[in-house]
Amino acid sequence: MESNKLEYLNKAIEGLPLKEAIAFIIENFEGKKVFSTSFGIEDQLLTHCIAPHIDEVTVFTLDTGRQFNETYEVFQRTLTKYPQLDIQTYFPEEADIKAYVNSCGINGFYNSIENRKECCRIRKVKPLQRAIKGADLWITGLRAEQSANREEMQFLEWDEANQLVKFNPLLHYSLKEVEAEVDLYNIPVNSLYKQGYLSIGCAPCTRALAEGEDFRAGRWWWENGKKECGLHIHSDKNY
Repeated sequence: MESNKLEYLNKAIEGLPLKEAIAFIIENFEGKKVFSTSFGIEDQLLTHCIAPHIDEVTVFTLDTGRQFNETYEVFQRTLTKYPQLDIQTYFPEEADIKAYVNSCGINGFYNSIENRKECCRIRKVKPLQRAIKGADLWITGLRAEQSANREEMQFLEWDEANQLVKFNPLLHYSLKEVEAEVDLYNIPVNSLYKQGYLSIGCAPCTRALAEGEDFRAGRWWWENGKKECGLHIHSDKNY
């Protein structure tokens, strides 16, 4: 997409309320639009806002095969609240899982960063590529507050790695603002969230946060440095 078009769209939604910004982009952006949900609190708020436009947006989730049962529970409660939704589920390839387990062991991701990244690649990154194939716009729940790297992002920006435009409508939301709107609209939330799981991924790789810990500290807690799975790439940085 031409940079001047993105600049126009970014300026057009600056300052708009969340629902209006999402509606504007859905109406004015041409091409196939997809929304990925992991059923975290940010994605749940976006699901609420996207539900009225479901005929124009494809909603999908990635099931890694190592999810918390509480994630499946909120998945079901979300479908109950928004019966118009058809959430497509993408799974890893069986052959990839077999090869990984034979090579690294069932929990080999604890043994090295390389093993963990390979597990993320086959369980998340490869299924994502299938899910967004042919898409022109990918709606995400990324927020600038989640990490220093994400502060550099814009509402809409070109994703070179995936060759599409990424739309981050919650970019400038604080966590408290997300929580307030979720409460206002009585949106289903993963029950683990109230137990300190602010960022919920696979069960073996996620723990609750201690008071004062960074938002992402509960993910891959045995590693040091930046801890990401590779789904979101920007300026050669993994989010």
